[in-house]
Amino acid sequence: MTGRWLVVIDPQNIFAAPDSAWGSPFFAEAMTRIRRLAHAFDERVLVTRWMPTADRTTSWGDYFAAWPFADRPPTDPLFDLVPDARHLSELPSLDLPTFGKWGPELEAIVGRGAQVVLAGVSTDCCVLSTALAAADAGAHVTVATDACAGSSAENHAAALHVMGLYPPQIRLAETAEILE
Repeated sequence: MTGRWLVVIDPQNIFAAPDSAWGSPFFAEAMTRIRRLAHAFDERVLVTRWMPTADRTTSWGDYFAAWPFADRPPTDPLFDLVPDARHLSELPSLDLPTFGKWGPELEAIVGRGAQVVLAGVSTDCCVLSTALAAADAGAHVTVATDACAGSSAENHAAALHVMGLYPPQIRLAETAEILE
């Protein structure tokens, strides 16, 4: 996996717990593939976390009004990484209050024009937002389609369809193909 980075987007309790309003029914299956990818990428793995620290005077205030269960302190265990994700990377997690994780912080770690493989949750929110921003910034993006978990099968498929409209900047591939 020389030169490429694996970015594991938001493998947190809030997206994994079956009783969470944001829990993906496909999280465990995606996590199995994420672990395989992380093993292959070795030290070039970065894990992100979504944190509820956005300014409530912006549209994020409306967002948290719509999702009050998530309006908790960032230290709440709901925002912790799931146990299987805690040791995927030796780097500290990149914690951001945004859906998309691509920005100056991430680019500083992986490099301008980097080759990144995206995996994680939710395909139809944070993965999609990250992929589009990364492509706009000039990164070479591969989405590990079977290492992502959507909010529903339909939303996962819709997000993959949208990202599939952006070749050659965004490429869709399954884990086995990425590992070849």
